[in-house]
Amino acid sequence: MDETIITSSPVGQRLEKMKETDVVSYLKFNNNKINLVAKITIGRSPENNIVIDNKLVSRQHAIIQKINNEYFLKDAGSTNGTMLNGKKIVAEKYYKLYSGDTVTIGTDHLVFS
Repeated sequence: MDETIITSSPVGQRLEKMKETDVVSYLKFNNNKINLVAKITIGRSPENNIVIDNKLVSRQHAIIQKINNEYFLKDAGSTNGTMLNGKKIVAEKYYKLYSGDTVTIGTDHLVFS
């Protein structure tokens, strides 16, 4: 029987469960689940994957990008900025997303799960 620290140790089993639950696989927005794909654009323009009809939102506001099986958020140089967990992020810099993270664009909140 192949035993590993994950199968034989309580700590290993807990770490394995934490790893599984931290995977970001969808986004909650306006009571809808949106499955994440390789690249999602967010903004006021109808050409975006997620359209937020709000004057505080730029036409091309933010991007969610999949890199090496993890998701990252980037503000696309928006006028009013993007918030991650209540803190304004730096434009054009990537921020890793974790399960439970909240992104605020304008007055709208997007939650990663």
